[in-house]
Amino acid sequence: QVQLVESGGGLVQAGGSLRLSCAASGRTVSSYAMAWFRLAPGKEREFVATINRSGSSTYYADSVKGRFTISRDNAKNTVYLQMNSLLYEDTAVYYCAASWVTSAAILNKEYNYAYWGQGTQVTVSS
Repeated sequence: QVQLVESGGGLVQAGGSLRLSCAASGRTVSSYAMAWFRLAPGKEREFVATINRSGSSTYYADSVKGRFTISRDNAKNTVYLQMNSLLYEDTAVYYCAASWVTSAAILNKEYNYAYWGQGTQVTVSS
C-alpha cells in the first residue's frame, strides 16, 4: 500500500504558475500509474492529468491541456503537476492518486485509482 502527500498549493494571481508535488511512501511510486484530480466548490471531482509508470505517456483534460504538465521522478518517489497560465476556474483542491491498473486504456476515471492523498488547496485570484 502506498501513502500519498500533496504539497505546493497556495494563492496565486491569474496568469501565474504553481508546481504541485505528490510524495509517495510505503511502496515505490514506480509500481503505479499516477494522476491528479481536482475538486472545485459546488462541483464534482474531475480528472486533470495522468502519467504511466515509466513517465513515457501522459494524458490531460481538455481544460488544462497546454497549460499543465504532469511528470514523475521515480527515483525520488514523487509526481509533479506544473501549472502555468492559471485561471480563476482552476481554483480547487488538487488530489494525487495512484492506480494498480495495468490496462493500456487511458486512466481518467476516479474508479481507476485505489489510493488518494488528502489534497492541497490551489486558489487563483482574478
